[in-house]
Amino acid sequence: MKAGQVVDTGPLVALFDKGDTYHQAAQEFVRKNRFPMFTTLAVVTEVEYLLDFSIHAQADFLEWLVRGSLYIVSIEREELAKIKALMEKFRDLPMDFADATLVAACEKLGTPRIATVDKDFQVYRYFGKKKFSLAPGFGLH
Repeated sequence: MKAGQVVDTGPLVALFDKGDTYHQAAQEFVRKNRFPMFTTLAVVTEVEYLLDFSIHAQADFLEWLVRGSLYIVSIEREELAKIKALMEKFRDLPMDFADATLVAACEKLGTPRIATVDKDFQVYRYFGKKKFSLAPGFGLH
């Protein structure tokens, strides 16, 4: 399997919300992406919450997951200490739980690639010092 592409909440919400600023960019990203895509259950939870304006959008996102379009990286109990340490290290941004799980997922998968609209990933580091490779097409905010 090719190294993965980790996907944050923003592009996933945009993919299923036609009114989102990044909807077209998210569609193009998925069309052009050549890597298996991964996320975490924390991100899935955020996406479902942010799509709560439409049960159809929520259901479509879940169906997309069921079809295997996106793999979910499990976070094990022993990784929670690392996640907590990351949240403390980047508390001035602050780093939320979902973002910390994505950093942990990138480390677990050995990939720097992340699709996000979150500018904080320009500051976050994986393995303590390596910069992320941000997917093009998303204006970071």
